[in-house]
Amino acid sequence: MDSRTWDTLVSSMKGTYVTGVGEGEVPRPVIMPLVRGELVGLIWLRPVEPGADALTGIAALSNIAAAAGADEVVLAWESHDVATACRLPATGPAPCLNMVHATPEGHVLHQFPYDEVGSGREGEAPVLEIEWHATPAPQEGGELVAPVRAAVDYAFTPMDMDHPNPFGVTVVLMEEDGYTVRLTESLDR
Repeated sequence: MDSRTWDTLVSSMKGTYVTGVGEGEVPRPVIMPLVRGELVGLIWLRPVEPGADALTGIAALSNIAAAAGADEVVLAWESHDVATACRLPATGPAPCLNMVHATPEGHVLHQFPYDEVGSGREGEAPVLEIEWHATPAPQEGGELVAPVRAAVDYAFTPMDMDHPNPFGVTVVLMEEDGYTVRLTESLDR
C-alpha cells in the first residue's frame, strides 16, 4: 500500500471516530481489504452480543477479504470497546483507535490514543469531542487482540466455495447477517 492510501485511510478513520464520538457512539470495528493496492471497500461489524458472539463477529470480518482475494487488509477498532464486547482484558492505551495493516507476510500495528473531552452549556448534555494524543511508533508484529488476530489470519486463507461468484455471495451473506458493506465504485466483480 502506498503512503497516500494509508494516510487517506487513517484520516478517514480518525474523522469517523470524531463524528461517532460526537454523536455519543464509538464506531464498530471495520475491515478494509485491498487487492493490488486498490481498496475493495469498508465492512463494518454487525451488531453483536457481548462475549462469544462478538469474538466470532469480529473474526468473521475476514470472510470478505478472503472472498475478494485480498493481498492486504487494514482493520480498525477501539481498544476498550472491543475488550468490553469480547469480555477480554483491555491492553494498550484506552481509549485508542487501533489500525493494523496486514499482508500474508505479517502486520504492523498503529495506535492513535485519544481522550473524549466534554464541552457544552451547563444543564445540557455534554458534547463529546476527541483530543488526539501523540502517536506511538508503529509496532511491526504488534500484539493484536484475539478476534482481530483471527480476522488477520483468516483474511488471507483462500475460500473454498463452489460458486461462480464467491465474492458476490459473501457480500450478500454478510449483509444478511447485519454487517454494513460499502464497496468502492472501482470494484468490478
